[in-house]
Amino acid sequence: MSSAIREWLNLSVRWIHVFAGVMWVGQTYYFTWLDGQFGKMEKQTAGGTTPPVWMVHSGGFYTVEKQKALGVGPEEVHWFRWEAFTTWLAGMVLLVLVYYVGSGLIDPDVADISKAAGIGIGLGALLGGWIAYDLAVRSPLGKSETAFAGFALLATAAVGWSLLHLFSGRAAYIHLGAIFGTIMTTNVWVRILPAQRKMIAAAAAGAKFDAALGAQAKLRSKHNTFMAVPVVFLMISNHFPVATYGNTHSFRVLVALVVTGWAAAMVIRRA
Repeated sequence: MSSAIREWLNLSVRWIHVFAGVMWVGQTYYFTWLDGQFGKMEKQTAGGTTPPVWMVHSGGFYTVEKQKALGVGPEEVHWFRWEAFTTWLAGMVLLVLVYYVGSGLIDPDVADISKAAGIGIGLGALLGGWIAYDLAVRSPLGKSETAFAGFALLATAAVGWSLLHLFSGRAAYIHLGAIFGTIMTTNVWVRILPAQRKMIAAAAAGAKFDAALGAQAKLRSKHNTFMAVPVVFLMISNHFPVATYGNTHSFRVLVALVVTGWAAAMVIRRA
């Protein structure tokens, strides 16, 4: 493959990755914002009736109502799922092109490991990150927001420190972002969508659906909003090596970017 073709391939996939990510994150924040608005009104309204949310956009007024039953056939329900998969898939292609096929993964001054070992560690980190996160959410730890946040911070710091001692600084930063992105995408396809399918099937049959399904899907979606901002920070950090991965304090900067991203997500969710 010539350098010109590889450059265009890299750029094309990057465009897809960024554009799909914008659509995915935008939808995620929009729906979590709607949930927050309905939650506020439910607390303020007696009798269990939730008023609609009114909005203005693009020269018109829009109203959204939260339904407790399915008023249409399942085939008429709109899904939002392919944006997440497209973002992750394009990101994985970039990871392979830049780091697994290219030369950006290993820094001999950091660790004397083979490229094959580095690729194995990288892919193992993606899979292990999801397994550890999923087990933590389903454990008693996941029932406490404070306890889970503390666990998430410690786990993120430990993984970040390990990656910075195995890969080049740039590869370490991007792999931590890839771990977050993999968790977010797997949340959508493995936890959120199956719960939504069961809810729709039960509603279409006129049966009661397990409220815990909706609660778990909502929790995973909330976690995704908190991971989205650090992922963007970590992606952009690659363009500022002096301030981030190339800095003497790269580990502290890495943790600070993640914590700042979580704080920003908290502010955005409450706006």
